[in-house]
Amino acid sequence: MSKQVPVDLAETVRIAELFRLIGDPTRVGILYALKEGKELCVRDISLLVGMSETAVSHALRILRTARIVRRRRASRMAFYSLDDAHVSNLLDLCREHLEHSMAEAPSGA
Repeated sequence: MSKQVPVDLAETVRIAELFRLIGDPTRVGILYALKEGKELCVRDISLLVGMSETAVSHALRILRTARIVRRRRASRMAFYSLDDAHVSNLLDLCREHLEHSMAEAPSGA
């Protein structure tokens, strides 16, 4: 087993900020839409998550600033995708953890 190096305060703040950013159901829905669709425009994301294009654009701006998603321009269109495989892996781990937690939850909980 490898020895874990203690996390410094600055890193804990950055990790907490990451969880805060993805802790919003709207943004999580957008991230899963991008995970499945690979690269989508605002209109397509809006249809998939059932939100207005304005709300999706706002959430994407926050996610892009945090380097969780990236944007590619093609003429007047903008296409969004997850920034890298780490974001996809984080979503997979969260889902796996929830499934594991639910499987181990006592009956009636």
